[in-house]
Formats: sequence, C-alpha cells, structure tokens
Amino acid sequence: MQCNKRRIDAFGLLSGWQKLAFVLLQRSKGCDNPRLFSRVTPSKQDCPMTKTDKPWIFRTYAGHSTAKASNELYRMNLARGQTGLSVAFDLPTQTGYDSDHVLARGEVGKVGVPVSHIGDMRALFEQLPLDQMNTSMTINATAAWLLALYVAVADEQGVPRDKLQGTVQNDIIKEYLSRGTYVFPPEPSMRLLTDIVSYTYTQVPKWNPTNVCSYHLQEAGATPVQELAFALANAIALLDRIKAGGQVPDEDFAQVVGRISFFVNAGVRFITEIAKMRAFVDLWDEICRERYGVTDEKLRRFRYGVQVNSLGLTEQQPENNVYRILIEMLAVTLSKKARARAVQLPAWNEALGLPRPWDQQWSLRAQQIVAFETDLLQYEDIFDGSHVMDAKVEELKNDARAELKRIEEMGGAIAAVESAYMKEQLVGSNSSRLQAIEAGEQSVIGVNKYVETAPSPLTTGEGSIMVAEEGVEDGQIARLVEWRRTRDNAAAEAALADLRAAAKDGRNIMEPSIACAKAGVTTGEWGQALRNIFGEYRAPTGVKSDARSNAPELADLRDMVNAVSVKLGRRLKFLVGKPGLDGHSNGAEQIAVRARDGGMDVVYEGIRLTPAEIVDAAISGDVHVLGLSILSGSHVALVADVMERLKEAGVTIPVVVGGIIPPEDAERLKAAGVAAVYTPKDFQITDIMTDVVRLVDPGDKAA
Repeated sequence: MQCNKRRIDAFGLLSGWQKLAFVLLQRSKGCDNPRLFSRVTPSKQDCPMTKTDKPWIFRTYAGHSTAKASNELYRMNLARGQTGLSVAFDLPTQTGYDSDHVLARGEVGKVGVPVSHIGDMRALFEQLPLDQMNTSMTINATAAWLLALYVAVADEQGVPRDKLQGTVQNDIIKEYLSRGTYVFPPEPSMRLLTDIVSYTYTQVPKWNPTNVCSYHLQEAGATPVQELAFALANAIALLDRIKAGGQVPDEDFAQVVGRISFFVNAGVRFITEIAKMRAFVDLWDEICRERYGVTDEKLRRFRYGVQVNSLGLTEQQPENNVYRILIEMLAVTLSKKARARAVQLPAWNEALGLPRPWDQQWSLRAQQIVAFETDLLQYEDIFDGSHVMDAKVEELKNDARAELKRIEEMGGAIAAVESAYMKEQLVGSNSSRLQAIEAGEQSVIGVNKYVETAPSPLTTGEGSIMVAEEGVEDGQIARLVEWRRTRDNAAAEAALADLRAAAKDGRNIMEPSIACAKAGVTTGEWGQALRNIFGEYRAPTGVKSDARSNAPELADLRDMVNAVSVKLGRRLKFLVGKPGLDGHSNGAEQIAVRARDGGMDVVYEGIRLTPAEIVDAAISGDVHVLGLSILSGSHVALVADVMERLKEAGVTIPVVVGGIIPPEDAERLKAAGVAAVYTPKDFQITDIMTDVVRLVDPGDKAA
C-alpha cells in the first residue's frame, strides 16, 4: 500500500479535530500504522502489509468530573491514536439516581462522568460523530436508559441507528456477585437485559447488547476455573431467557447469539491467562453449537474485550505496575486464536488516584508498541501444537465443565446467585488469595518481597495524584435543577407514564426509554419509575456467620479479642459499613471475614447505605468500633457526615476507614476524629484487626 507523502507532511499543521478526522479516514482505508501520522515521511515498508492482521481496538477507561471535561479527554485520546471510546459513568448514574439524591452525596463525578439527562449526553459526545465511533459504556442496571440516551443523541446528529457500534456492559448477574451496581431484583433485571438484546438485534444491529463480564469476578477473587464457569453460566442464563421470551424468532436466534460479547480480566500469571482465554474460545464454541444449535462458525466466535487486572495494581512501588500491565496485555494478545477484540489498560497509578492524561497516554503507547513495532500481527497462533498449552487448556475446560454442571443442577446462574453459592465461592477464593500474600506464599514485588525502594520522582510533587475537582458536585446539581426548571414537564411526565405502563404490561422497555430521553426525563426519574414497578434488591453478602475453625495463624488475634471481650463484659462487636454508592465490596467482605474468624461479633449488611443508616445501625447494635470502607473517592464527604452524626448522637466509639485515600485526605480524616486510615498498602489484614482490638481495649485507653 502506498502512503500519501503530502498529507503526512501536513499533518502537524492540523487542529486536534482535523487530526481525528484524518486518522478516522486513513483507518477506513485500512492504514492503521500510527507512524503515518508523524511529521517524518515514512518509507513504503512502514505501511501495513496485506497479510498483517488488523490490531484490536485501543481503549482507555475514561470519564470523570463533568461531561464537558470528559468530552475533551476523549477527543485528546482519539487524536493520540486511541481507536475506541470507553465511557465510565459515576455511581449515581450507574445506580439510577440523580446527582441531588441523598445517596449521591460525595459520589458525583468521582469514578466516572455524571449523566443526568440528554443534555449531559449531548455534551459528552459533542463533535464526536457517533457513526464513526465504537463506544463501550460501562453500565449495567441502567443500561437501557444510557443506551436510550445514546440513541437519542444519535438521532439528533442524524446518524442512522443501524450505523451505531459499541456495547453496554449489561451483565447484571455479575453485579450481584462482585461489582454491586444492581438496582432491581434478578427477574426484572433479566427482563430489562433481554429487552435490550431483543431490541438491538433489529434496530441497532451492529451493537453488542451485553458484555458478559468475568472481569469483576476476578477482581472479587475468582480462580480461572470460576471465571470460566461463572461467566459462561451467566451467558447461558441470558440466552435461555431470550429464547424463552418470545421476542426473537427461532430463525433469528443464531444472529442474537453472534452479538453476545464478553468482557474479561487478565492477571499477571500470563501462561495460565492465555490458557484461560483459549479455554473460553473452545467452551463458548461448544455451548453455541451443542446447546443452541448455531451452525455458522462466525456466530460461535468468542468475541471479547479486556481490561487487565486492576486488582494487581500496587500502591507500594507503583511504577512496577507498568510491567504488570504490559505482561497482562500479552496474555490477551499473544494467542491469535484467542486474541481480544478490544483492549483497555489501566494507568500505572490507579491505586493512588485518578489517572492524568499523561498516565493514560503511557498505557495507550504500550498497546501501540506491541501492535505496530513488533511482528506479533504477522504470524499465525504461536501456541498451536504446544503440548504444555494444550494440557493446561484441557485442564481448565474440564474443571469449568464440572462447575457448570454443578450450577446447572442448582437451577442455573440466577438460582446460584439467590442461594449465595456463587458469592460465597468468590469470597472464599479471595480470602485464600489474600492469606497467601500475607503469608508470603504468593509473591508481590514491592509488597511482600523486595520491599526496599528509592523515592520515586513519579509520585512526588504537586499534581502527582489527580483527584476530582472541588465543586463538581455543586455545579452538576445546579445544572440539573435548571434542566428540570426549563424543560417541558408535561412532556416528561407523559413519557414517564408510558414507561411505567410498558414496565407493567411487559412491552419492550427501549422505545419508551428513548421517548423519555427525548422528553428530558432525568436518570433518577427513570430509575425511580422502574423502582416503583420492580422494587429494589439487596444481594447476599457472601460473608457466612460461622467462623473458620482451622485458622492457627489467628490464635494470637483470638486471644486478644477474648481478653478484651472479658474487659468489656461482652463479645467485642465490630460494624463494617459501606456508605454511599460504592459497590466494590471485596475489601469490606475480607475485613468482615477476618474479624469474624478472629473471634469478633461482626455486623455487615452489605453495600449502598446512607451515613444515617450506618450510624443508626451502630447505635441500635451497640457496637464497639465502626469500620468504613470506601473505594469511590467519596471518603472525605461521607466520613465527615458519619462523624457528625455520631457526635450529634453522643456516640464515642473509634472509627477506622479504608480505601484509596491520598495522604493529605488521610490527615483530614484523622483531624475529623478518625482513629486510623488504611489504604491498599496495608495488605496485612490480621495486623489491621490487631489495631482495631487495641483501639477498643479499655486497658489501652486507660494507659
């Protein structure tokens, strides 16, 4: 392929948007080499050869503060060579609340972008032609609503719906197991999911209506076998529901199967991870062929995107994360047979705070170097014929089939969720993993091995850690109030009435949701309308009440707990609370499990509680210590609220806080009366429990 020298020499003179348009044009012609967009004139050999495989879609996970700020970030990343968008929404948006709801306090714009109405969605995609974008939206419970807003904006742009490409994550089952952004009970949640699938295959046919998500299962502690089995069980539950639902004719069912995609995780044990991905390919092909009778090989392909393992990012020596991210990316790109369709990489410093644009660029460049500087894409699968790889793949497949059979005998994935089986398995696996790290049986460089370090210039100085801007929440609320004041409220209420009617009478929810979007309905109004029909749900926590009996390593802790309990006159009681909308419950679960195994009386009611509810639970339960777990960055606002309510109630128990908390925020929390602050660097959970016991010990207080 011959490259155009004149165009290339002029590239440096173009604006950011002109550069983006040029990049998109060249890619449409099949020329993906980023060196084409340099001021240096390339040689003929720099253009991709016809035999070279097309690279995967390059993504970075982005979105925070405001729609306007996120839009600027997207356009900048696209100009730097990113080829697909990945939109992170804030927690109120993900759980169907408006920014001014009591549960949204402190959460607005923290872990993603707030989208309260179609005006926010317009701003998010301003100057981004949706017919040329491949947009992944990380959203689950409110997936129908966010997709409706996206379609409505596309309609405004004049983009035909059949030109839209992308995905909503929309694996509601894993939300009950790991991520926690569910809203409704399983049955209506599955109904909404199947409505999206049934709608998109005709109206938005290039859209992936669900990413069956094993990513967060690994984050919650899943073994490779559990990842395989639980994710495939979720996919089976979805397809069985679609087949039985009657919205898709039998003759079209194979086409629906072909649009089901997956979103997976890749850990640092990359030989096992490669084998896991090859096992996914084989097992999915087997399920599609044998269970659903899909004869077209293309429609049986295991299509997946990936974000590599944020679970493995360390606060200690965070620069080591660069190597981890690269190795984990190789796990999903080296094997052509099991290569990812899209890859998004976290930034090296996401265990510390939000990634800066430069940090995201660093992760993007890692993908580009592997894709364009190496010869990876010029060869067939390098693992074909490897007896080592074949043996590992077969082992994983056999173990996964056995686990799938077990889940099937329970009644399928939904039954395994409602019985707490899946959740308990994940909590147990994660507990075993953490115990192995604590004991030094599993090495993590910089954490429990080779911990000596020199000060890093990457993590010092002003601006080294990025946090959401102050005032974002107030600004978003002000804009929301103005939106409600100036819209046609009669049109909004009429659209909501039709939405409620559709939910009641079983009509597909998508067109009424699109009508709501165009009428100016807000995210919270859409969510509340369906809450009123479907109800809400609290998933099992996975934390059993019975303590482990075989834990000799906890003998000293148990002796301390027993001694302090005698002084107190009753068993030491520990309340673990999750204020706000943060659904990342893994840390809270492990704290609760270790406290239980250490002999404490533990109260843990799961996620999504208001500060008022937590304080009420502390008072009614007459607890001795309160632990707050917050990973969303909302710790300052939420902890301050809890501390103020405890003070007003005259309660003087020690409060400890855990999360991704910058040092300056930790000092603010301690100044507000928090007894201790823990971050991911504090990986010795038993040591944390020892601290908690000492805080409660009346003898220590007297001394």
